[in-house]
Amino acid sequence: MNTEEAKYVLLGYRPHTGEAPDPDTLEALDLTKRNPELGRWLSEHCARQDALRAKFRSIKAPAGLKEQIISEQILYKKAAARKQERLVAALAVVAVIVCLFSTMQFWLPYLKGSHASGPSQPEVLTMEDYQARMAYFATAGYAMELLTNDPVQIRAYLAQKDAPADYTMPAGLATAELAGCAIPQCDDKKVSLLCFRTGRPLPPRQQSDLWLFVVDRSAVKSWPPEGTKQFGKTDQLATVVWTEGNKLYLLGTTGDDQTLRKFL
Repeated sequence: MNTEEAKYVLLGYRPHTGEAPDPDTLEALDLTKRNPELGRWLSEHCARQDALRAKFRSIKAPAGLKEQIISEQILYKKAAARKQERLVAALAVVAVIVCLFSTMQFWLPYLKGSHASGPSQPEVLTMEDYQARMAYFATAGYAMELLTNDPVQIRAYLAQKDAPADYTMPAGLATAELAGCAIPQCDDKKVSLLCFRTGRPLPPRQQSDLWLFVVDRSAVKSWPPEGTKQFGKTDQLATVVWTEGNKLYLLGTTGDDQTLRKFL
């Protein structure tokens, strides 16, 4: 944790509440003991908070405020009860509709005479849908399941969890720092996610900015032919997709095609 990250965490620090600090706050407080400049900043920040508390405590409540709050609270509870009754009634209607729809879905194949065709297979994701799902997972604040820069440990962990572990990494990824891994889900298929750092500054609480997803290519349709790389872009990431053997690879980062090419 650097000085700016510590200041961001300590903005919410309130020593007078008596609550135990969370791990991030404890780390930031420990840094103030070793960083005199940060320690002075924290002292000034706490002094401002104490001054504000004193100002607020000196303000006298208007006459009749307590009675007004109590009366308004009674009205609020009555309105909330009526709203709850309407919500329960609406949910009951929805439940009836869902039951009717489920019944129709069950009997429709038989009414059409198609019951002999057997159960339908789940629809395979398109490449666009797969890229969008994985990009959202990478940028939505996931938690790495294993934090390490050891590729051997990561392969062993993924194999233990029945996620793809027999992957081949591009040579260019050797220039990025391996940070850990996670295992998102693609319908009924597990995806191996290897997390890297490009060396660019990371936002607070973000642990990586380069992601390699590996999945069995049967999980996605319309993948590019083997030996070719397909560049694209989602709302969050620049991406490149390719296949090798029975695996589909997706490499993504917050940048552009030129940024990705350095790691291929």
